[in-house]
Amino acid sequence: MQFSVATWNINSVRLRIDLVARFLQEQQPDVLCLQETKCPDGQFPHGEFVKLGYKHIAINGQKGYHGVAIVSRHPFADETRREFCAKGDSRHIAVTLAGKAAGVKIHNFYVPAGGDEPDPEINDKFAHKLAFVDEMAAWFAAEPPHQGRAILVGDLNIAPLEHDVWSHKALLKVVSHTPIEVEKFLNARTKGRWFDALRKFTPDSEKLYTWWSYRSPDWAAADKGRRLDHVWVSPPLADAVKATRVVREARGWERPSDHAPVVVELKI
Repeated sequence: MQFSVATWNINSVRLRIDLVARFLQEQQPDVLCLQETKCPDGQFPHGEFVKLGYKHIAINGQKGYHGVAIVSRHPFADETRREFCAKGDSRHIAVTLAGKAAGVKIHNFYVPAGGDEPDPEINDKFAHKLAFVDEMAAWFAAEPPHQGRAILVGDLNIAPLEHDVWSHKALLKVVSHTPIEVEKFLNARTKGRWFDALRKFTPDSEKLYTWWSYRSPDWAAADKGRRLDHVWVSPPLADAVKATRVVREARGWERPSDHAPVVVELKI
């Protein structure tokens, strides 16, 4: 069957629920994973998603910041959350689908941004980010996801490849593209044997962005983007990936997130 999963750092689900509704109506993914929902579980707008046909909802939120959620047309067989770095942050949620997509497991991550200074000795936020990615790698090594049908999505806040950023040289000392972040990111992906779905049809030599800063007065013309949002699939699903797209136009909607949604279509 045809199956699609989308990921979007929405930067407040309540503030931008109209944009989410527009996206769901236009793109019709089977599953949408949101990051930076910025609301506690009790204030999540369940009703809006149910009206749109996404009545299966898993959330891990907290007041004012962070937060992840998965909304789906397919029922869930189970739901799990994992805490990283003993921080109590709401940065991960996973579901195993039931029904027609039975057995597909989806992980939704929101990796810490890391602050502005790429030095863990003087920047606790950057130290937290590095430790978080190390813990991801250790988890993947201890509980390998590669044998089943698994999908990992989210705002991973690292642009690993040269053409995942507008200027490799200019951003080598900028958080999200520093060598130490890239090294740890690639190690985590390797430990889980994850396949980079977004690069299946877009060669590494081509620019590919999912985020454009609010600081740019004309983000579209400047086009100084980064690929911070990712979709990884386990080896059994690598051949199942049939199409990918960054819904760039959503970055230009009124009062947008600084991230664009990403959609991956599979045949499962």
